[in-house]
Amino acid sequence: MAQRLNWLRAGVLGANDGIVSVAAVVVGVAGATHGTGAILTAGAAALVGGAISMALGEYVSVSSQSDSQKALIASTHEALQRAPEQGLSELAQTYENKGLSPATAALIARELSEHDVLAAHLSAKLNLDAEDVVSPWHAAFASAIAFTLGAILPMLAILLPPEGARVPVTFVAVLLALGVTGWIGAVIGGSPRVKAAVRVVLGGALALAATFAIGSLLGASGLVG
Repeated sequence: MAQRLNWLRAGVLGANDGIVSVAAVVVGVAGATHGTGAILTAGAAALVGGAISMALGEYVSVSSQSDSQKALIASTHEALQRAPEQGLSELAQTYENKGLSPATAALIARELSEHDVLAAHLSAKLNLDAEDVVSPWHAAFASAIAFTLGAILPMLAILLPPEGARVPVTFVAVLLALGVTGWIGAVIGGSPRVKAAVRVVLGGALALAATFAIGSLLGASGLVG
């Protein structure tokens, strides 16, 4: 359940990134030009580039975590093969340090070692399960998909309405979506919901306002047609 919640939280954050980054791009371009082609091109580039960037970043990060986990598992296995009695003593000491009596700690250490000595050491000493080694490919795909799903909203909001309503509709749609993602993230993380939602909405509003202002200034200057 904890792993599923972590994946869900990562998905919500990825969608949030997709919403904010792509919305900021299309709103900024819409401030500079009313051309649908330019807005679509910029939005599509931001969506594809952002999704790939998120996937690569997640892959590199999770690969490092996965390599560290595998190295810990391998070194623990090697140490147990080399000195099993010392490993049993260390496992019993670990349980003693957690508050068990020496006799109980020794009994638990022995019985768990007879069942699966490597799993017993990984769980008690490293809080690690060999079956829970994270997959960088899964993380990369999940991150890219979440970002893409989030990015679709501002793309539709900027392209579907009439020209004069594009920016206001996008602002409203994006800020509502950010409020929802902030609320969901707070529910998953167990933090205050309203505070989290407001924080995300204010951050998104600032990003949209800044990019729209920059786009409008560039459009008014004549540098962008």
